[in-house]
Amino acid sequence: MHRLLPVQHRQALHSTASSRRIEVSSQAHLAPHALMARAGMALAKLASALAPHERRVWVACGPGNNGGDGLVAATLLHQAGWQVEAALVRSEGTPPADAAWALEQARAAGVAITQSLPAIQPDLLIDALLGLGSTRAPEGQMADWVRYLNNQPAPVLAVDLPTGLDSDTGRKLGDTVVYASHCLSLLTLKRGLFTAHGRDCCGDLWFDDLGCTPTEPPDAWLLGQDSMLVAQGPPLPSTHKGSKGDVLVIGGAPGMQGAARLAASSALAAGAGRVYASLLDPTTMPDPARAELMQRPIAQLKDDPSWHTHCVVAGCGGGSEIGAVLPLLLEHAVRLVLDADGLNALARNETLAEILRARRSRGLQTVLTPHPLEAARLLDSSVASIQANRLAAADALSQRYACSVLLKGAGSVIASPGSCPAINSSGGPALATAGTGDVLAGWLGGIWASHAGAPLHDLACAVAHWHGLAGDQQKAGPLRAGDLIEAMHALHGHASR
Repeated sequence: MHRLLPVQHRQALHSTASSRRIEVSSQAHLAPHALMARAGMALAKLASALAPHERRVWVACGPGNNGGDGLVAATLLHQAGWQVEAALVRSEGTPPADAAWALEQARAAGVAITQSLPAIQPDLLIDALLGLGSTRAPEGQMADWVRYLNNQPAPVLAVDLPTGLDSDTGRKLGDTVVYASHCLSLLTLKRGLFTAHGRDCCGDLWFDDLGCTPTEPPDAWLLGQDSMLVAQGPPLPSTHKGSKGDVLVIGGAPGMQGAARLAASSALAAGAGRVYASLLDPTTMPDPARAELMQRPIAQLKDDPSWHTHCVVAGCGGGSEIGAVLPLLLEHAVRLVLDADGLNALARNETLAEILRARRSRGLQTVLTPHPLEAARLLDSSVASIQANRLAAADALSQRYACSVLLKGAGSVIASPGSCPAINSSGGPALATAGTGDVLAGWLGGIWASHAGAPLHDLACAVAHWHGLAGDQQKAGPLRAGDLIEAMHALHGHASR
């Protein structure tokens, strides 16, 4: 068992369906009830570690195997001298065989089992109500117990995942969901723990594989610091600015020049050899504070094809003006990062979407970096639908537009045709400030320019984690976008080896 975050090395994530198959396969090689016994033991050990000086625990148990895990832990804690109350939700159905065994063991050990809220004031509460595969919000008595759990001062430890959270998507199944202090994921890591509302509800995440090796390939990867290795490493002695690639940033319509300046400065800090800015407001300079940035008038792009091989970052502060230049970029840019208003222009124009889809067959590469609202526009959907299944939304975008996608937000998702999707483990609310998305797009352009031979999916994963890790370094308050560039720059060479 170990605490999961921060993640050093990428971790396999599994869906509900594959977790079920892994569970069945693992049980086939063990004695009856052994897997539940291991789960309950892991839960009891973590409870003891989290509350080493406390001795009163209330275990809220559902009618299934999640409740069975809780009952095994209740039995072990009772035998260790804890004052234990285990509350079992009233149910008309027949419990699974393992859960029935756990209840029999608890009763035989003398555990106080009730169907009510505790008579004691617990030092620790365990949420073992609903686990893997829940599809409906808690109701009735169970909903009352969830509200009780959320209103207690003592820490709450959730078993496998908090009650009321969808294990595949991280969405809340309703308004009644447990907000745990800790969550112990058992046997497999579930995708929903790391995106949408998963991180809100889980508190500190712990993992125990129960001594079993997964028999299924991952449905997604959880990114760790080792994902950054593809974009890091010491340069060769013969390296020069021409060998580190060029970036062209196109954006900065009147009143929005700051977005393009942030993207250009970010690309430079990421390691691009040369960065040019083509501002859609021709009356302004790229960034007076960064003399290294060069200006390329937007009017020259049509007649000067030298930019075709640059890594192009388009759309940051582009306004409606970006739509006029986007056909040229889609036709000729060998590598294209499309962000912000570039995405909005794409969503409004099916002709542009057709040109984008054709790029892949022509050997031209593209990555889209939408936030949920931009993703909703691109899919003719709603933000609520995007957030309800972020993995599916990222995959749908990747398939519809035949390119890589970095869907930003809590637990950013990276999807590419033919690649296993990834969820980023770094980042948090410190990044919820204006301009941080422009920094991300520019950094991706800079990294892509200087690592042109690396797979685009891997580079997008590296940049997502790098961006989030810089946000995690912020000790208090929000992180201003300009400061984020410097924080990311300070992380060069910071990866698990």
